[in-house]
Amino acid sequence: MFYRFLRGVVCTILYLVNGRARYVNQDNLPEGPYVLVGPHRTWFDPVYFAMAAYPRKFSFMAKEELFQNPIFRWLLKHVNGFPVNRDHPGPSAIKTPVRILRQGDLSLIMFPSGSRHSNELKGGAAVIAKMAGVPLVPAVYQGPLTFKQLFTRKPVTIAFGKPIEIDRKLKLNEEGQAQIEQQMQAAFDQLDREIDPTFHYVDVTEKKTRTRIN
Repeated sequence: MFYRFLRGVVCTILYLVNGRARYVNQDNLPEGPYVLVGPHRTWFDPVYFAMAAYPRKFSFMAKEELFQNPIFRWLLKHVNGFPVNRDHPGPSAIKTPVRILRQGDLSLIMFPSGSRHSNELKGGAAVIAKMAGVPLVPAVYQGPLTFKQLFTRKPVTIAFGKPIEIDRKLKLNEEGQAQIEQQMQAAFDQLDREIDPTFHYVDVTEKKTRTRIN
């Protein structure tokens, strides 16, 4: 109930600030649970992913430090967040999302690169999807990269790719992981081209850091 209420509030705020977002290829979204994966480009792209995939509800990983604050802990739990130690993830980083996905009510949003400042794909999403028996669904965000830029009303577009099914027989060793990562990256690149053939992502945080150094 709170998840639905909060979604409505956030949708209204983003509409007033930036206007109506464009959602592409929503028919690629499966009816059952899945792991939604995408390049992490701004702190609010997971919000747009969740809105674009409505009425499907999502869970997501959050760094465990956020759960030390009682207000954040209450909020995160009510929007289906669960804590993960990023430095030492441990078995629960896999077991918890697998259990959630197997229950069938929630899907999972993950960013294979791990952070907004890395292009390196990591294998956790593939492992979780395989163990839970659900597909990976690639998605990309194009639009403003900072909250301030949202007020310029530069359009936001979310695009979904076709689900990536992971063969149960595929071993997720180094070679198997590389195979899935190549499929994900190819899907991200294709979706970016479909939205805007001239698109090129620039990490605005990294750009500001270089400016201060210079």
